[in-house]
Amino acid sequence: MARTDPKKDVVIIGLGWTGSIAGIELAKEGLDILALERGADRDTVPDFQYPNVADELRYGVRYGFMQKPAKSTVTFRHAQNETALPMRHLGSFLPGDGVGGAGMHWNANTWRPQAEELRLKSYVTEEFGAGIIPEDMTIQDWGVTYEELEPYFDRFEYMLGISGQAGNVGGKIVSGGNPFEAPRAREFPMQPLQMQLAPRMFRDKAEEMGLHPFPMPAAIASESYVNEYGMQLGPCNYCGFCERYGCLNYSKASPQTCILDALKRYDNFNYRTHCEVLKVELAADGKTATGVTYFDEAAQEEVFQPADIVIMAAYSLHNTHLCLLSGIGKPYDPVKGEGVVGRNYAYQMTGGTKAFFEDIEFNPFVGSGSSAYVINDYGTNQIDFAAEGFIGGAYIHASQLNGQPIRNLPLPADVPSWGAGWKKGIKDWYGHSMGVSLHGSNMANRDCYLDLDPTYTDRHGRPLLRMTFDWKDNDTRMSQFMKEKIERVVAELNPTSFKSSYKDTGAHYDIRPYQSTHNVGGTVMGTDPATSVLNRYQQSWDVHNVFILGAGSFPQNIQYNPTGALGGLTYWTLDAIRRDYLSAPGPLV
Repeated sequence: MARTDPKKDVVIIGLGWTGSIAGIELAKEGLDILALERGADRDTVPDFQYPNVADELRYGVRYGFMQKPAKSTVTFRHAQNETALPMRHLGSFLPGDGVGGAGMHWNANTWRPQAEELRLKSYVTEEFGAGIIPEDMTIQDWGVTYEELEPYFDRFEYMLGISGQAGNVGGKIVSGGNPFEAPRAREFPMQPLQMQLAPRMFRDKAEEMGLHPFPMPAAIASESYVNEYGMQLGPCNYCGFCERYGCLNYSKASPQTCILDALKRYDNFNYRTHCEVLKVELAADGKTATGVTYFDEAAQEEVFQPADIVIMAAYSLHNTHLCLLSGIGKPYDPVKGEGVVGRNYAYQMTGGTKAFFEDIEFNPFVGSGSSAYVINDYGTNQIDFAAEGFIGGAYIHASQLNGQPIRNLPLPADVPSWGAGWKKGIKDWYGHSMGVSLHGSNMANRDCYLDLDPTYTDRHGRPLLRMTFDWKDNDTRMSQFMKEKIERVVAELNPTSFKSSYKDTGAHYDIRPYQSTHNVGGTVMGTDPATSVLNRYQQSWDVHNVFILGAGSFPQNIQYNPTGALGGLTYWTLDAIRRDYLSAPGPLV
């Protein structure tokens, strides 16, 4: 029998970005809060301290900060007529393990969605006609506008401490920034990061070709900075250990550097690690949550934690899994097109070109996760979807992230992949290449979804989450469109050679190689309970004291990295809870 603990006002599931924001914003209201984290505790010291964290084998290759498939995995298939099999080794996406979540090991690329992306179905219909939307494409509006979210995007960016160059301040286009972004109230908190040779070469050529390059907006401090919670960040030293690593220099924004030490000072906030939530418990009528049941690894027992409010702030896949296990919302049925939980799962379209220069040395070991120049000339609001035959957009960027000698060894096409020829190729070409890549949207489709696997279970005996997903013609047409734009710029750089990797017609999604940790959908937000799990405040339509935060709310994926969008949405939701829900608990819509 499960142990029952004293009741809390709020229980938060997960202590990454969204859980940390929820914790500190509600702690300020005087609520009694408990956060439950399935992984270990993490802090800059000792977990990210130098030199231990700069261990490419341990963290870059063996995924030291990532969830372990033995404890948490999914099954995968391309189509409904296939049998899904468990993902036994991380590959395509890398959820974080422990306090901080994926906010520990990200590259810190931080974007706002374009205004058109938040009302995508309406935008497409108004500009090009509903007839261009494929029959099985299930895109929809988010239920909230850019104008409503702008103050919350702004707050999130100033909490993180973004280094960058605004392109549209109050409707005025600013030279050197992104001219295609929606208006923002003010500039970024800090000047852009310093840029290395590869991004600068791309910038110069793009300008020469009449394009509009600008520095990547980066949650990496270019100078000393103190945020609203009194947390201090120091200027980046360009060590190249961002992606897959915690920041050793207090420069990259993470829950550790931006929130957690301030949050831990509140006596009314507590957190427990190695505690995996198994289920959200519902009242007899199913209309409210009574708390959560979790497994306490230290005590080796199940615990029932009563609470008045349940905030699901785990990774997007885990939030969907918990909804399905807990009976929150009707599971999605792709055959009937009915139900909502698991609906509109989407991913991210990526691809790129490597250019090799025999006479140029790039010193790739000097860089950061956001050392990049970008063009957004082919973004969502700049493409004629009817003429091009696809819906969506992408940004194109040249980055200098790291020169780590295990994971960063690009070689020309004619170099052997092993043996003496490979060794010679490494010697000749290390540091002589640069990449130009696309990062694009992915539309939701009727047969791409998440549900419970009928065969495989986890260590607690619960059905695993099953992912059914594959690329569609819309995705590959966009990929090939971007390939032509990228190769045109690369050719103008006059490299010794170049090679490309993009999705082409008939390509199937491969879950093994890393692509992005940008899984979205499954618990989507919207204005219609028939097509969304959450209302415009990320509140469950069916269980009003359950709020679900994160990228699972996205009805389809935007062209940008998701963190800026989910951060703004989190502040939007917490404001609604503080302003309206606490004084009158019930549906906010």
